[in-house]
Amino acid sequence: MQIGAKIKALRLKKGLTQEELGERTDLTKGYISQLERDLNSPSIETLFSLLEVLGTTPKDFFDDSLQEQKVIYNVDDQTSFFDEDKKYKIQWLIPTSNEKEMEPVLITLQKDGEYKQFEPSLAETFIYVLKGRVRVVLGNNEYIACEGNAVYYEAATNHQIFNAHNGKTQILLVATESYL
Repeated sequence: MQIGAKIKALRLKKGLTQEELGERTDLTKGYISQLERDLNSPSIETLFSLLEVLGTTPKDFFDDSLQEQKVIYNVDDQTSFFDEDKKYKIQWLIPTSNEKEMEPVLITLQKDGEYKQFEPSLAETFIYVLKGRVRVVLGNNEYIACEGNAVYYEAATNHQIFNAHNGKTQILLVATESYL
C-alpha cells in the first residue's frame, strides 16, 4: 500500500499545500513531502493526526475495497425527463451529476420549446449548441447562439434558454451548481 500517494491525493482533494497541511498538523513541509514520496513512514499518532485534518478515518483510508472512480459513462447510465408543456427533454449524462461540482446535461428543445427560468445564483454555465439555434436571456439581455457556438455566463441574474430555431435544437449544458 502506498500511504504517501493516498495522503497526497487527500491533501490535493482538500485543496491544501504541503505547507498548509504541515501547519495544521505541527509537521514541516519537508516531512510532508517525504511522507508523500514514501521516503518516510509516519507514526500511528502522526498518521491519525494527518487523517483527521484530511477529513477521513483510518478505516476509510486503509479500505482498499472501495471502488475505483468511474470514468466512462454510457447510455445506460443516463436518465431523462420530458416536459410536454415547455417542449424540452433533459438527459443527465452521468448518474451522480448532482453530487459533483459540474453538472453536464443534454437538452433537446422542440420547436417553440423553452427551458425553465432560473433565479440568480453563484453558478457558472457553459453551453455548446450541437444543433439548431438557442436564445439565451440573461436579465434584460438576449443572445442568439447557432450550431457550433459556445456560450459561457455567470448566472448572477435571472436566466432562461429558448429554442430560436424553426426545428429541433440540441445543446450540451454544463453548470457548476446543481440547479437543473
